[in-house]
Amino acid sequence: VNICALAMVDLCGLLLACICCLLAGGGWSVSLAAATAANGGRAKGEAPSSPHAESFSRSSMDASASDSYGYSAAGEDKIQVHVVPHTHDDVGWLKTVDEYYYGLNNSIQMANVEAIINSFVRELSKDSNRTFIYVEMAYFYKWWGKQSNETRQLVKKLVSNKQLEFVNAGWCMNDEASTHYNAIVDQMSLGLRFVQENFGDEARPRVAWHIDPFGHSAEQAALFAKMGYDGFFFARIDYGDRDNRLGNKEMELVWRGSPSLGSQSDMFTGILFYGYGPPPDFCFDQGCSDPPIQDDPNLFDYNVDDRVKLFIQRVGDQAIFYNTNNIMMTFGSDFQYQNALQVYKNLDKLIKYVNAEGTVNMFYSTPSRYVDAVHQAGKTWTLKTDDFFPYADNPYAFWTGYFTSRPALKGYTRLCNNYLQVCKQLEASHGGFTGVSTMKLKEAMGVDQHHDAVSGTEKQHVADDYAKRLHIGQVECESLVGMALSDLSA
Repeated sequence: VNICALAMVDLCGLLLACICCLLAGGGWSVSLAAATAANGGRAKGEAPSSPHAESFSRSSMDASASDSYGYSAAGEDKIQVHVVPHTHDDVGWLKTVDEYYYGLNNSIQMANVEAIINSFVRELSKDSNRTFIYVEMAYFYKWWGKQSNETRQLVKKLVSNKQLEFVNAGWCMNDEASTHYNAIVDQMSLGLRFVQENFGDEARPRVAWHIDPFGHSAEQAALFAKMGYDGFFFARIDYGDRDNRLGNKEMELVWRGSPSLGSQSDMFTGILFYGYGPPPDFCFDQGCSDPPIQDDPNLFDYNVDDRVKLFIQRVGDQAIFYNTNNIMMTFGSDFQYQNALQVYKNLDKLIKYVNAEGTVNMFYSTPSRYVDAVHQAGKTWTLKTDDFFPYADNPYAFWTGYFTSRPALKGYTRLCNNYLQVCKQLEASHGGFTGVSTMKLKEAMGVDQHHDAVSGTEKQHVADDYAKRLHIGQVECESLVGMALSDLSA
């Protein structure tokens, strides 16, 4: 039997159906966000009155959800600053995925994901007002497997309290240009299943978070919409497109990812103003050089008044380009929060003194709370139906070489994707096998969909590591296929 021939059968539709069944059957709500006309009078599926204006609504939103999390109902005219602490942990790039997790090879890059997770969990437990979001389940899965029952219960409490929020929650933050869509579905399934099995329905991610991929595909938006996400946020768009959107106040929109699916593929989409880092002059991570909040008047260099004034200026710089009185500010970047105490100590002070000044209302938040607050505003949004490709960050700097770079790894990834589809079907039809499974290849493929993996933007030794992981998974998959075919021929 030609395994590759079997693999060419189009299983993509089945895979997408399976992930929807996983989300629905496991208690996960797969309510697709429906676009309605500005007056609320258009039924789902009916043509909008204008092809350029959509009002976005979602039946699952609680109209009062934001009030209990720092949103100032009494001061609704104030700008509401949603502070979103986060880290962006590449699943391989300059270092391999294991080097990043354990903090090896720090001569290349100072990064230790295990320390990051330990640190933010510890700091969240000290103050119930603090929040944090986490994305890459490939890392959280590694960390979770080594924790005591006491630590696991603490983390579950943080999730239940809505302090720790999983966003996106795929195995990685996948590339959107060089990936195949059933590989995207597979890696999302792997991460979402981990969240569901360990944290239950209340941890269901509501927001897609692709802050670093180099351009964005309408197909990706359609997939996220079909998976039941309520919002989609990213940072990288073409510099010309960004300038136009700033000028027209179109940094938030409704993105219709599929012409055939129509409004079923609509996704509320936001473009982050300061990239995915903190506002200028307010990076408090140990790798940053911005001044901390020095609030002891008995010491030299007291700077509260100056820092508050500058921060309110940064808020105003952003707020004028958005259509509601809510803005989201991310505090974090690549592999930050290895010393979460330092960051939270300064954020606590900044929130305290900014709110005391009274011009704006600042509070810890998450992307899903932000989506709820924006939804309450009842605004009408422009409609987009095409890609955010190609991406250029300045004139003559188009990020398009990765469409074809490292062709050997791209080809091997496609081959392993074919093998994985065959293995999954044979494993399911036989009820599993002793000693072999598809898990190694699933994990290797999940890592390989990362936006610095199959894209080809990683260092050479990291590309070698991706290929090695795929090979190990492929070999076990071949053993599984052999056992299955032996059973069939017996």
